[in-house]
Amino acid sequence: MPEMNLIAVVVAALSAFLLGGLWYGPLFGQRWLAACGQMEDVLNGRSMAQVFGLAGALSLIAALNLAAFLGPDADLEFGVFAGFAAGAGWVGAFLGIIYLFEARPLSLWLINAGYSTAALTIMGAILGGWR
Repeated sequence: MPEMNLIAVVVAALSAFLLGGLWYGPLFGQRWLAACGQMEDVLNGRSMAQVFGLAGALSLIAALNLAAFLGPDADLEFGVFAGFAAGAGWVGAFLGIIYLFEARPLSLWLINAGYSTAALTIMGAILGGWR
């Protein structure tokens, strides 16, 4: 297992979790609902404890993965660059491919790829800049 700062990993995971709450809530929540074709009552019918618990766990996995990718000698500049590149170049690109074949709207891709890029960029800044 690569050497990593576990406190920074937890903070990075929390940052993505909190950004998601803002992104899919007050910032783009209504646009996201419309673009993905979900009705609010369908989404509200789920177990929110399970959704938030799994989202938190997946954010932690993403933070651990990014920390391992960055390595112990990363600085703020590399962390931001690598986080942005992972979000836009990997997650955003693959979501784009999937959305093309699924004929999903461009607006949904912009919201989801934008969140991934912003979250991973912030995570990279935290992981690279934490000393």
